[in-house]
Amino acid sequence: MRSKIGNVLWGIFFIVLGVGFAGKALFNWDFNLFFPGWWTLFIIVPCGISIFQNGFHVMPISGLVVGILLFMGSNNLLDAHIVSKLIFPLILIIIGLSIIFRGMFHGPGKGAYAHPKDGALDYTATFSGQNIQYNNELFTGATLNAIFGGVELKLQDAIINEDVVINCSAIFGGIDIFVPGDVNVKVSSTSIFGGVDNKRRSMPNIQGAPTIYVNATCLFGGVDVK
Repeated sequence: MRSKIGNVLWGIFFIVLGVGFAGKALFNWDFNLFFPGWWTLFIIVPCGISIFQNGFHVMPISGLVVGILLFMGSNNLLDAHIVSKLIFPLILIIIGLSIIFRGMFHGPGKGAYAHPKDGALDYTATFSGQNIQYNNELFTGATLNAIFGGVELKLQDAIINEDVVINCSAIFGGIDIFVPGDVNVKVSSTSIFGGVDNKRRSMPNIQGAPTIYVNATCLFGGVDVK
């Protein structure tokens, strides 16, 4: 239901833009997208719609707050100098909150579990890189953090007997996940200036096969599922 509401909101947004530009061209309406702080809409609108679609998550709420502050600063509703000083601390707070609460806001339907199972490992690359490979080893899930760094998880030869969860945080970094061909993959993501590229999206669902649930949080970073 929320996904449908999000699609409706995106549709309304583009319809309003189209009607506005058409009215300006045909009837000389006073319509101008480039008002003071117009660029903040590219932060505010996606974050607001993400909240409608996916519920209250740390990243879109934080992005919405940052976008509103920037908009107010651009329109002299707040001192722009103070706003500029607040942006970097807010980004640090967002990074901290996303790490602390990662996976806690993914409800049923986003994954089989909110967190990886017991025995799952935690891999973190900070200003560095990590290359993890499972060779005929049992994989029960993982938590991957790439903070100004990169993580590569190779599961092509892993043993996956049941549904597993991979929680990812890509913050100014990147995560590559290589999955075997005999599993299903489902992705849930919350992203600001980043995103998830699920190259398995077009693959048909394999009846009875285990599913890898990828819960991703991206801030100026990305996750690739291959």
